[in-house]
Amino acid sequence: MAVFKRTPILKDQLTHYCPGCGHGIAHRLVAEVIDELGIRERTIGTAPVGCAVLLYNYFNCDVIECAHGRSPAVATGIKRVQPDKIVFTYQGDGDLAAIGTAETIHAANRGENITVIFVNNAIYGMTGGQMAPTTMLGQVTTTTQHGRGGQGEGPPIKVCELLSTLGGVCYLERTAVSTPKDVMNAKRAIKKAFQNQIDGKGFSLVEVLSMCPTDWKLSPAQSVDFVNEKMKPVFPLGVYKDQ
Repeated sequence: MAVFKRTPILKDQLTHYCPGCGHGIAHRLVAEVIDELGIRERTIGTAPVGCAVLLYNYFNCDVIECAHGRSPAVATGIKRVQPDKIVFTYQGDGDLAAIGTAETIHAANRGENITVIFVNNAIYGMTGGQMAPTTMLGQVTTTTQHGRGGQGEGPPIKVCELLSTLGGVCYLERTAVSTPKDVMNAKRAIKKAFQNQIDGKGFSLVEVLSMCPTDWKLSPAQSVDFVNEKMKPVFPLGVYKDQ
């Protein structure tokens, strides 16, 4: 008897992600939500440069490739031209909170009726492990070899806390994929974010704390501990806005 099977929207495709990476879990959660809500035929994803650059290889729905950081702007254009479509962005921390900071903040402030999935692994994953906006104080990266904070880099940007001050935002929640309980909660949050768009409520963002064993220089098991023990105290899980 089968206890698990691939949800239909996911293609039969070998992963390009590193062993222990959390992106595969996040992909599955987004895919399951889309299929459970019955919105696959009218869903359009947007994927920027970064680890999520090959999103279209995995999802059997329309996916538009965007310039680095520009997914919220592209998603805004799609949604305004075709308001009956369900439009989501899938972005990493370097993309959403550095190169695309302006697009993220202004789309949120305008209350664009889109869904943003924000994967936070506290590092630039695809380009070599450089410091990201979400890199934590003391965290070693290829560009902060003595730990962030010693050379005037400042503290990490906390996206949910930042966006919670904006009047156009409908829903913000920070989740994780480092424990089974976290995975279940992340799926609930992602489903709520998509339902908000279906209901026309406005801008929703779900942040997902995720593992990056390769650039953290840790084993997959150690990376899970890193999320639970190091990231969660800096980036507390929970709902930051729900209107």
